[in-house]
Amino acid sequence: MAIERETMMSNRDAVVGFEMAAPHIALVTLCRPQARNAINGDVALALERVVMAAEADPDIWAVVLTGAGGQSFCAGADLKQVSAGGMAGLFTPAGGFAGFVDAPRRKVWIAAVEGFALAGGFEIALACDLIVAAKTASFGLPEVRRGLVAAAGGAYRLPRALPRGIAFELLATGDRLDASRAHALGLVSRIAEVGEAIEAAVGLARHICGNAPLAVQESLSIARLSADLDDAALRAASHAAQARLADTADFREGPLAFIEKREPVWKGS
Repeated sequence: MAIERETMMSNRDAVVGFEMAAPHIALVTLCRPQARNAINGDVALALERVVMAAEADPDIWAVVLTGAGGQSFCAGADLKQVSAGGMAGLFTPAGGFAGFVDAPRRKVWIAAVEGFALAGGFEIALACDLIVAAKTASFGLPEVRRGLVAAAGGAYRLPRALPRGIAFELLATGDRLDASRAHALGLVSRIAEVGEAIEAAVGLARHICGNAPLAVQESLSIARLSADLDDAALRAASHAAQARLADTADFREGPLAFIEKREPVWKGS
């Protein structure tokens, strides 16, 4: 995996950047600031590869996803490619739109939003587990203004993330939601000063990485299903997750560290 990391980091022309921001924390960057980090076929393929690499790397426990340039997280689909008949190229078989919104993920993914996250860009943020946003950030699904549907998850993930009436209004009007209101409504986990969204997101990731990584992954795997399964199914999933953890070194390390009055040393195994 180290070779793949080195390869991704060494390509200065990469449309998706990859680096280690801190121990166990990867920073993934959409690198098309001249196009407001819009998604084209190259980005979709590259982001899918990065997701697969990060998910397969046991040393990575959390990932921060952001957009280059500080003006836009992501403007959604590259309309030049769409108008040229290349819409299908924005999707991958495993990851869906941008190679991301439908990608199977167990690690914690945190969107760090500077500027705006619109259309598919907002859908990418909604597909993350947490959103950290700068004070001036804004979010919107303007698809209806172009005769489209937010079909990359926005039409169903937004009502799960916001009160029904507000989500329906945003979907029906295409209006934007500013960061402060998004934070008050619980869509955004943390607000940062302008230019500091990445730093704040990495700080949140550090806090998360103070916990047992497999326990975090198992907990989130259940939480992600909470809107789709009934209590009986979720209870069964919870018991199965606990059984898997019982066979790990970290399951034994947590109670032992508590008894010995020291900080636990997690191994992720």
